[in-house]
Formats: sequence, structure tokens, C-alpha cells
Amino acid sequence: MSYVGPDFEPPRPPRHPLRGPLTVAVAALVPGALVGWLVWQTVGDSGGDAQASPSSTSSSWGRPATPGASDDGKEQPGDPGGTGAGEKPNGSPSASAPAGSGPLKGKVVVIDPGHNPGNFQHTSEINQQVNIGTNSKECDTTGTATNDGYTEAKFTLDVARRMRTVLEKQGATVKFTQDGDRSWGPCVDERAEIGNKADADAVVSIHADGAGAGNRGFHVILPGSVHSGAADTRPIVASSRELGERVAGSFLRVTGSAPSNYIGGGTGLDVRKDLGGLNLSTVPKVFIECGNMRDSKDAAQLTSSAWRQKAAQGISEGIVSFLHG
Repeated sequence: MSYVGPDFEPPRPPRHPLRGPLTVAVAALVPGALVGWLVWQTVGDSGGDAQASPSSTSSSWGRPATPGASDDGKEQPGDPGGTGAGEKPNGSPSASAPAGSGPLKGKVVVIDPGHNPGNFQHTSEINQQVNIGTNSKECDTTGTATNDGYTEAKFTLDVARRMRTVLEKQGATVKFTQDGDRSWGPCVDERAEIGNKADADAVVSIHADGAGAGNRGFHVILPGSVHSGAADTRPIVASSRELGERVAGSFLRVTGSAPSNYIGGGTGLDVRKDLGGLNLSTVPKVFIECGNMRDSKDAAQLTSSAWRQKAAQGISEGIVSFLHG
């Protein structure tokens, strides 16, 4: 996710490299990481749809650091491929296939692929102001991209579709906020509304960061306690934290990616009060920044089909663990 746009504030200096928190977290999760790797070997590293069932393994992930934003990433033009050029921006959310039997039967998961491949062609529309509860911000941004031009919007759709396959095999009803089936958007307020109207049991917004080179790793963004205007996150703060901790733990175990070295103080968690997608949610919701597209080492992972399959599996396993309770 680019840190220029509706859901972000000015950049702050990078944090110091990881110390104690990461050491403790990795040590605690080594057995789980081995299990995750064995599961991955049975699935295959081809980058195709997942075949293994997510586990219900979970772990506490630590305490968040002070909220804030990383170095900003300049937005890049997206790839409009797969976007319905005639689709109206206020179209209905992408429907899920009928849920099958499985441990998540009856559960509703909303996946929010960050940004839209067509946003860069609709700058006037995505720059319009929307109410995020506490104040007004732009509808959306184009997102960021790797230095070689692989866009965040393309990345988030790919991971989201892989997650849908995994979760539907577990019996969940999966809905998207957009599936490359509309020309731009939805805006951040509509993204929140889609999860609310679905009465989702969990919502995860998929992103990748646009921080400076040398900033590496993933972090999960949790809603802070906000009670102002149209925003009241107090009922979902605790449940969203649990969802975020489980997603972070599973993501580390399955992908092997370390928590961010520039946000979250080594915990892999960050609390924010300025994101419309979180402020307006009435159901458990988190964002995950899967890595930094502007760092060459992270970019090599983000552009790998096999690694994106691991990312989808890791996030999905965290959701499954949360929904199992």
C-alpha cells in the first residue's frame, strides 16, 4: 500500500532493527514453522491453487508499537488488465461461490484486495473526498509498485484469489470487495460497508507497502479505539486484535518472512486510528502489508508465484485459527 493517499499520514523515520521481540517470536514459532513447511511441501511450490487444509495453529504475537506511518512510496500506474471497463464503481461486491461442507461452513469471510488495477485511469474519481468517520480523505489511491513495475493492485488480487480457494475448501463463504470486475474503486468507505453488510466473521485487507529500500518485512495493522463522528471501533478492537495476531503468527510460520524492521518495533503489529477501512468497520477487520515492494529482496518474494501461494496460505490459516476460536 502506498503511504500517499486516503489512509495514511506523513512519513516517519525508520525504526531501529529488530531485537528481542523477533528473537522471542521466532523461537516460539519454530515448531509451527516446521509444520507449515511440511504442509507446503505436500501442497507443492508451483504457485497454483492451494490444496492443503489450513491448520488451526495460533500463537499470541505481542504488543503493538505506537501508531504511525512508514516512509511513503510514490504511486505507480496500475495494470488495467482484467478490469471491467464498463462496470460502474458502485456495483455490487463480487459474489462467492456456494460454500461447501467443512469446518468453516456458515462462516463469512470478506477479502479486500487493496486498490484496483484501473484506479490510475480514474484519478479524478479516486481523488474525491469521502467520509472516513473521523474526517474526510480521498476515495482511494493507485497503490504502489516494484521498481520493475509489478503493481500492488495486481499482487493483492492474486493473493486474494488464492486465499479464496483455500477458504472455500474449508467451507467458508468468501466475498470480495472487488475482483478486477469494476473500472475503479471501491472507495475506502464502501470497502468497509461491504464487510459490514455481509455481517462478516472476519475481514482482511491485502496490501503491500511502498517504503524506502532497506525497509523489509510484513506487518498487520489493527484498529485503534476510535469513537468520533460516524466511527466507533470500540466493539471490534479486541476481536480484531485476536484476528491480527493469528494472521501475523501464521504468516510468519508459513512464509518465513520476518516482521517489519521499520514499523511495529519487531512485533509485526501496528495500531492505527486514521484508516477509513478500519474506522468504519463494525466487524473484526485487519490490514496486512505483506512486504515492501520498493526493497529488492522483498520485491523478489512478492513477485514470486510460489511465495504468493505461501502468503495466501499463511493469511488463510490465521483466519481459520481465528474462526475456530
